[in-house]
Amino acid sequence: MGFAGHLAGRFLNSRLTPLLAIAALAAGVLGLLATPREEEPQISVPMIDVIATLPGASPAEVENLLTRPIEQRMWEIPAVEHVYSMAAEGYTLVTVRFKVGEDQERSITRVQAKLIADLDRLPPGALPPLVQPHSIDDVPILTLTLSSTRYGSNQLRLIATQLEEEIRTVNDVAATTITGGQPRQILVDLDPARLAAAGLTPGEVAQALQGANARAEVGEFASGGSVYRVQVGAALRSGSDVAGVVVAARAGAVVQVRDIARVREDFGERTDYVASATRGDGAASAVTISVAKRKGANATTVARRVLERVEQARARLLPAAVTVQETRNYGETAREKASELILHLGIATLSVTGLIWLFLGWREALVVLVA
Repeated sequence: MGFAGHLAGRFLNSRLTPLLAIAALAAGVLGLLATPREEEPQISVPMIDVIATLPGASPAEVENLLTRPIEQRMWEIPAVEHVYSMAAEGYTLVTVRFKVGEDQERSITRVQAKLIADLDRLPPGALPPLVQPHSIDDVPILTLTLSSTRYGSNQLRLIATQLEEEIRTVNDVAATTITGGQPRQILVDLDPARLAAAGLTPGEVAQALQGANARAEVGEFASGGSVYRVQVGAALRSGSDVAGVVVAARAGAVVQVRDIARVREDFGERTDYVASATRGDGAASAVTISVAKRKGANATTVARRVLERVEQARARLLPAAVTVQETRNYGETAREKASELILHLGIATLSVTGLIWLFLGWREALVVLVA
């Protein structure tokens, strides 16, 4: 009978065969339930952006002094498949794409090591390059659009910011972003006449604000069996805090920001727009919250947990006039596609089992069904 025949004979007469079959079935069911549902294919194709700046340089100068040297260094890295670049006024963007299957973290380390080794070759005035990796997990799996005819986009952004904090507490949520509306800012409008009268420059004002908005540890002391850390400085939280920052002292008098500028709390410049339109109601103001998951997490599970958290916080954070819509749910679509695939596999399995039962017998059909 040969090796295969003797092996089959041993399994036919062994008491472990039913236990192995049951264990295999249990492992298959567990794998079916535990396998993450993904809308996007989880293929490792590392893609890394290298951003280098040279203030004041023209696109041609940036290309010769930054773009081409960085391209040459990137081609020296093993497993690099493509290098794309773009030169603009004062900066360049070089995108490095590695071969399929390369490890993301190892690729980032190689790019950073190559750039650090060539820092001494940067032209005068150039800033150290920034490395920004990209992966398929950066694509949001869930987007929620908050819309209202009563509130404007700026008010909706403030509401969305509070809801975003709730969403970030969900396990396996990697990143969240808000699109639409204008962020709340403290604006400082300098008065050129008063600035010149005080003998100050805009750079000195900016430096004073940066220094006042810093916090540093100066030491620690022990008391009563406990160790206390001592910090100096505090963050600027309101317009009055910014207005009271001391910029300089002139002729024995202290010059504060309020003496040379008008400080106001307002919304910043608009960089994107979101609108929601429904049939019969027209367009309404809206903002969108995008949610991305961690690598390897189940998109279906993460999306379901986020929606449950939003439902719990709805009565506490969302006014009655604000509507929440799911404008993207990759977790739900991934679940539907996975369920459809499993259904088709089940139909095919039962069809083959029925044919074998009809022509060969129920024992042979049972073996095929278990397999």
